[in-house]
Amino acid sequence: MSDLSERSRTLAGAASASAAPAPVDARLRDASPYTITELAQEFDITARAIRFYEDVGLLRPERVGRRRVYSTRDRTRLRLTLRGKRLGLSLSEIRQLVEMYDSPADTAAQLTAFLQVLAEHRRQLEQQREDLEITLAEIAQHEARCRSLLAGPRAPARPRRSTRQR
Repeated sequence: MSDLSERSRTLAGAASASAAPAPVDARLRDASPYTITELAQEFDITARAIRFYEDVGLLRPERVGRRRVYSTRDRTRLRLTLRGKRLGLSLSEIRQLVEMYDSPADTAAQLTAFLQVLAEHRRQLEQQREDLEITLAEIAQHEARCRSLLAGPRAPARPRRSTRQR
């Protein structure tokens, strides 16, 4: 049986004795496990989102009975996942980022590959920014034209011709 499972059972008994969960910084010192609810609240996401990240292999919590028990490692992987999402990375790019966390720090090939992913993503975002700036300039031109038409002298309305024949 894993140390995490034993610790989870021990902590489950201690948790029932005390009503308030331990603060996050205290958890990091003693590496206490997290529940899905605690992680969802901490990162302001839904439990369903956490289960999705588990389903796609980005998180791998231990199980205690039917409950998921997330380690400090899982918490870090979730933080990296959400950071990648915020950057607009795809799930496969996020997986690369998370796998780099799990691998030794001297994996130059992985770091180089991830730098290429980031450079491509930067290029795409810069292109989108350029496209947005062009669109905003066009909108400003249309707004100026509409304002000048509204401010100019108003031509009298022409009488309408009747299309009915008599």
